[in-house]
Amino acid sequence: MKTTSSMLALVFSAVMLAPAAQAHVTLEQSTGLAGSFQKLTFRVGHGCDGTATKGLTVSLPEGASNAKPMLKAGWKINVGANGGVQEISWKGGPLPDAYFDEFVVQVKLTAQPGKLYFRVVQQCDKVSVAWDEIPGDSAVKLKAPAPVLEVLPAPSGTDLRQH
Repeated sequence: MKTTSSMLALVFSAVMLAPAAQAHVTLEQSTGLAGSFQKLTFRVGHGCDGTATKGLTVSLPEGASNAKPMLKAGWKINVGANGGVQEISWKGGPLPDAYFDEFVVQVKLTAQPGKLYFRVVQQCDKVSVAWDEIPGDSAVKLKAPAPVLEVLPAPSGTDLRQH
């Protein structure tokens, strides 16, 4: 019985700590419909090495276009291109390390189903973190994974022109 209780305590501790260990820049949405306009919510779960977040830059992958970011009080927005890749940048805040926040943009999704990886750079006081790792064929756990959206086939007869 003692072994079972110890194991349960260990499992409970691991489950309780998992969200904190995985608190990266993530997408609230996990899926979207091909060819649709999709609201994407990027969640920033912590700062960089204990310092506040002062900027966030999201690079749109091929297959996501027509970006329209949501205004955010205390942050300046810039929509531009870097080497042909459309980018959305928020600068301001700051967002203290002890808090989380969300950054929202609407995009038009590709008509082709598949995964879209959004490379994100989080700028803090003296350091920045690139959340840009994309999984390969190996089962290696990524240290700084890029947020991912699974684009699903749209049901036939669906009107996706609304935005």
